[in-house]
Amino acid sequence: MAVELKVPPLGESITEAVVGKWNKKQGDAVSADEPLVVLETDKVTIDVPSPSAGSLASVAFKEGDKVRVGDVLGLIEAGAGAPAAAPAPAAAPAPAPVAAAPADAGADARMTPTARKMAEENKLDVTQLKGSGTAGRITKEDVLGQLNRPAAPSQPAAPAQPSGPRPNAAREERVRMTPLRKRVAERLIQAQSNAALLTTFNEVDMGEVMALRKKYNEKFQAKHGVKLGFMSFFVRASIEALKAFPQVNAEIDGEDVIFKHYYDIGVAVSGSRGLVVPVLRNADKLSLAELEKGVADLGTRARNDKLGLSDLQGGTFTITNGGIFGSMLSTPIINPPQTGILGMHNIVDRAVVRDGQIVIRPIMYVALTYDHRLIDGREAVQFLVRVKECIEDPERLLLDV
Repeated sequence: MAVELKVPPLGESITEAVVGKWNKKQGDAVSADEPLVVLETDKVTIDVPSPSAGSLASVAFKEGDKVRVGDVLGLIEAGAGAPAAAPAPAAAPAPAPVAAAPADAGADARMTPTARKMAEENKLDVTQLKGSGTAGRITKEDVLGQLNRPAAPSQPAAPAQPSGPRPNAAREERVRMTPLRKRVAERLIQAQSNAALLTTFNEVDMGEVMALRKKYNEKFQAKHGVKLGFMSFFVRASIEALKAFPQVNAEIDGEDVIFKHYYDIGVAVSGSRGLVVPVLRNADKLSLAELEKGVADLGTRARNDKLGLSDLQGGTFTITNGGIFGSMLSTPIINPPQTGILGMHNIVDRAVVRDGQIVIRPIMYVALTYDHRLIDGREAVQFLVRVKECIEDPERLLLDV
């Protein structure tokens, strides 16, 4: 008896997905609840499990196809006979492909769905790719890097045709946007079209926090199993500022303003398919150790496509750290319907004046982009000053003063 493999509910307001990768081929034996196909939405990657044991009788959509909730992806031939018969073909050809199969299968398992699709479309040898992701996982950027490399070495292969034109394909490539990138583009345009965005800046002396980290990081890591980073301090400082200026923790809904009396802080992290903003729930109730563990966990799951829709929904304020990539200054864009986003940047030793003397201090520039429809310049500036004060005097964060 055939059992339908359907596109499951994808979450609130999400009706479409793209088939990222089939883990089994038609005719392969499958187990109940075994992940058969990976679907990519504009927010998360979803594994669709087999509804029963048996064999994959047919596949209705190929990788890269768009599908909607309820579509039949394929058929599973259920029953005791189907799975029993399936292993037999695998046993016979096993000796022949043993040399080539493990390398290809291993590389394939370490690739993100988007990277795999791009590699197949460009006929790349995946065994030659080196991954820069977690545990050596191959990402889209690794594939793009490999595509850009062959142009120079390939030239010596054709010395007999020096006058021939260089093929355009070696200089350009066309790659379809992933659902996540398309959604990011839509939301950025939405933010700029529907809000009056303005950015204010300040500088923060990171010396006290850096000294605190240096003094306690070893003991902190030994006790809590995670490093003491900067993000937990900035989350704490932001919450203190949000409490003082609740407009920055609000949203506009038509002619109403909704003030949030809770603090779900979005933290922008790099995932395997691009930037995502998972949320730390009730961050005001978390200790520094819990904040650091939460950020580390969200970052790891983002890189391994393990974030769920619930991880990405409902944030009240966002923090993004371009400093980890070397950014000195930027104007971040808010994440609708939020009204504010804090941008962190790199730390640079700069000459500053302290008590009438020029001294060298580790300085970070910070930026607050806000919706001017709801937040006035005075509140925005004071919000950022409050963050600055908390970071430059971190004891007040620990003593709640």
